[in-house]
Amino acid sequence: MSNTNLKLASNEIELIDFRIYEAREDGIYEGIYGINVAKVQEIIKMPEVFECPSDLDYVVGVFDLRQTIIPLIDLSKWIGIVSSHTHEEKTVIITEFNNIKIGFIVHCAKRIRRINWQDIELAHFNSSSVIERERITGITRIEDDKTLLILDLESIIDDLDFYQENNKKSPYPPDHKKAKFNGIVLFLDDSNAARKMIRKNLVEMGFTIIEAIDGEDGMRKLEKLYDEYGDQLSEHLKLIISDVEMPKMDGFHFLSQIHQDSRFLNIPVIFNSSICDKYSAEKAKDLGAEAYLVKFDADKFYDEISKILG
Repeated sequence: MSNTNLKLASNEIELIDFRIYEAREDGIYEGIYGINVAKVQEIIKMPEVFECPSDLDYVVGVFDLRQTIIPLIDLSKWIGIVSSHTHEEKTVIITEFNNIKIGFIVHCAKRIRRINWQDIELAHFNSSSVIERERITGITRIEDDKTLLILDLESIIDDLDFYQENNKKSPYPPDHKKAKFNGIVLFLDDSNAARKMIRKNLVEMGFTIIEAIDGEDGMRKLEKLYDEYGDQLSEHLKLIISDVEMPKMDGFHFLSQIHQDSRFLNIPVIFNSSICDKYSAEKAKDLGAEAYLVKFDADKFYDEISKILG
């Protein structure tokens, strides 16, 4: 692998560190959270908000940002905590991921942190935790042994049904009579919401699926498959589909690892990510991926797989 590709696959993430202050019986608790810089467009003061009918209490309304109407989410309510009213000043983080723009209300944005994915663990909460497991994808330690939580913002998209109709579609044409594909697909994603969608579509396409929650888990699953099929692996494992943002080992680093292993070189890899910037797509191409898809369009998902395996 070239030095350029090794640099591209550095297995690091840059996070916006932001805070939400929670009101507890024993005082105010400072919650520390993070979101990938690649998903953040800008950070603004609280805008003028217009009402938008919704049954969800965390949907505050919508606002106009340079003639673009953007939904506004109260992140503390979505997480499920009681926000402190002593911190009146609010900040809005404008994001774009899954090709959707959303604003999130937080108390303040602190800084940018560069963290190795190896230092990020999957979140583990006990049953009495206020924050649901599905809301968090990873945790990492920062200075003074404090904990930073990385939020699974993709599950907000699922909650809001922003692409519900698209995901309800069958990935097949109306006159399709039977599954076109067979064989195994290994797919990697740390988001429960994303895995649910991918699983549904791949099963409908006729594949046998194997799931992994991060790059390290993906490598373990590949080793097991090789133990089972040996040099005939590529006859059984048709495709690998990987997220980019994952604890322990991200998708780019995962791809660089398998491309350094002659046993796995002939298995095509598709990235399926919520990050929708051109840089990530170019990075994926430079690392040797067959395609870079933005979650989640069932038709494009099907078409790209058809193109690669057809």
